[in-house]
Amino acid sequence: MTPAARLSTAIDLLCAIENAPRRPADATANAFFRERRYIGGGDRRVVSGRVWDVLRGWRRLHWHLRDMEGGASPRALCAASLLLAGESFDVVDGLFSGERFAQNALASRERAALMPLEGRSLSDPAMPRAVRLEFPDWLEPYLIATFGDELERELAAMEGAAPLDLRVNLLKTDCEKALSALRQDSLLARPTALSPWGLRLDGRQPVTAAASFREGLVEIQDEGSQLVVAAVDAKPGERVLDFCAGAGGKTLALAMTMHNKGQIVACDVSAQRLEGAVKRLRRAGAHNVERHLLVSGDKWVKRRAGSFDRVLVDAPCSGTGTWRRNPDARIRLTENDISELRVKQAEILDRAASLVKPGGRLVYATCSLLAEENMAQIDAFLSRRADFELAPAGGEVLPEALREQSSFSLTPLRNGTDGFFAAVLRRVNVATTPET
Repeated sequence: MTPAARLSTAIDLLCAIENAPRRPADATANAFFRERRYIGGGDRRVVSGRVWDVLRGWRRLHWHLRDMEGGASPRALCAASLLLAGESFDVVDGLFSGERFAQNALASRERAALMPLEGRSLSDPAMPRAVRLEFPDWLEPYLIATFGDELERELAAMEGAAPLDLRVNLLKTDCEKALSALRQDSLLARPTALSPWGLRLDGRQPVTAAASFREGLVEIQDEGSQLVVAAVDAKPGERVLDFCAGAGGKTLALAMTMHNKGQIVACDVSAQRLEGAVKRLRRAGAHNVERHLLVSGDKWVKRRAGSFDRVLVDAPCSGTGTWRRNPDARIRLTENDISELRVKQAEILDRAASLVKPGGRLVYATCSLLAEENMAQIDAFLSRRADFELAPAGGEVLPEALREQSSFSLTPLRNGTDGFFAAVLRRVNVATTPET
């Protein structure tokens, strides 16, 4: 594709994302490219990279275009993104030639808004803090409560693209062999700093097309997510429940830590997500997993009360910790979402807790940065449940600094991972007073 055709396709994709405001951008992008299989891998990466640059700079780009007649269109946003990244106006103007596969020429109102941006930077000292750091205005008190004086540094660390992390599948290989297999696929990775199973690649690379991925030697999983699995500390032979399993990313890692011995039940409320786990489980060689769809009125939870050694609750959350990967989540998140999620998280935590054996472990995790979804949920849960207490994470996989902690928060600034929270609880026998 020519540069003009790539830009035109990026504008089309951005239009598709804007037209589906409640759908994650990556899901829209996947569907967009499936319908256009003639677009090659290299072109896809350039197009999606341009769109993701726009999404990462969404509030700042709109600030620069705030006086544009008719508002900032996808055309103007993509052009402004190029100009504020250092491209000249003449080059950008030339991409809107109106020729085959190119966008129509810039209108006078577009030229009037875009020409002054040449030579300027995306960030500007005159911007309000929420605009400069790309978060909704209403979220500032929540972020201050979480980060205090470190807010600016923490949010600035989420401005760029996230690295691509892989987890070595110890059911099929080891770290050295996986690194060698990736090199044969022309993918240069290095071990991660915190997870002994983790490998990191820089930038967007075609991992899913590599033989090492197709053969199940590695799985895409952020290093922080791997550490959540390490906190579960599941052992071979145990009964383990992944209560919000989704498409099974953490389920796969649990099967690995259990050496395929024992039983894992992967639950979710979405049949589509659970069905998506089947192919991944087969590729990874995970044989000790069964799936269960949670539906309204289901007595499954009641019948299995107190029957699991370990229960992982990877709770639905705001996803604020994944903003480097999913910058569109900043745009879609509302204050009402936080209120609704807090209620849902508490309900899920209570249901999952009933499934833990006395002496068993309950791990609550989110990919949120917000205290309201994290430690505040645990404090509220412990006030309701005298039969649970916080417990040291322990284990041999977590970094030594985390093993004695009963909860931990990871951030891109401090740890180089996505933002994650995990709390480890143990179910205890509580003495009851006999009735008189």
